[in-house]
Amino acid sequence: MSSHAHTHDHAHRVDGAHRHAAAHGHVHGEPGHSHGLVDESIKRSRAGVRAVSLALLILGVTAVAQAAVFALSGSVALLADLIHNAGDAATAIPLGIAFALRSARAERWAGLAVVLAIFSSACVAGYEAVHRLIDPADITHLGALAAAGAIGFAGNWIAAAVRTRAGERLDSPALIADGAHARADAYVSLAVIASAAVAAAGLPIADPLIGLAITAVILRITRESWLTVRGHAHPR
Repeated sequence: MSSHAHTHDHAHRVDGAHRHAAAHGHVHGEPGHSHGLVDESIKRSRAGVRAVSLALLILGVTAVAQAAVFALSGSVALLADLIHNAGDAATAIPLGIAFALRSARAERWAGLAVVLAIFSSACVAGYEAVHRLIDPADITHLGALAAAGAIGFAGNWIAAAVRTRAGERLDSPALIADGAHARADAYVSLAVIASAAVAAAGLPIADPLIGLAITAVILRITRESWLTVRGHAHPR
C-alpha cells in the first residue's frame, strides 16, 4: 500500500471514530466536550425533587399541627397562617413535577403556580378576617395558639432554608421565590403569637385585625414572588 493510501485510510478511521465519539457526547481532548451533561441534568432533577419534597414534608407537618390548634382556639389569625402554610406546602407539587420533567418551561410555569397559590391564600385569609370582624367570636386555648405560632415560625424558617439553598445551587428562580415566600411566612407566623398575647390581655378584636395584617403581608409576598419569577422568564 502506498504511503498516500495508508495516510488516507488512517485519517478515515480516525475521523469515523471521532464522529462516533461525538455522537455519544464524549469527544475527549476537545475543548468544551459534552461528557456528563446528561448526568448533570439528572442530578439537578433529583436535587430539585428532593428539595421540594423535604419542604412539602416540613410544611405539611406544620399545617397539620396548626389545624389541630385552630380547631381548639378558633383564631382567625391562626387560620390565615394555616391557609397560607397549607398553600405553601402545595406549591411543592408543581415544582416537583417540573424538576422531574427536567423542563425549564415547566419550571417557569411552576413558578407562576407558586405566585397564584400565594395570592389565593391571601384572598381566603382576607375573607375570613373580614367575616370575623363582622361576626366576632371568642378565642380559647391561648397557650396552644401561641405554640402554633412558634411551630409555624420554625417550620417556615426551615423550609425557606431548604428551598433557598437548593434554588441558588440549581439556579432555579421558582425555588428562590418559594424560599423568600417561606422566609416571610416565618415572620407572619409570629403574628399568631401576638394574637394570643392581645387576646390574653382582653382584646379579642385584635385577632381578626392581625388576620388582615397577615393578608396584607401575603399580598406583598405575592408581588415580590411575581417579580422574581417574571425577571427570570427568559428560556435557559
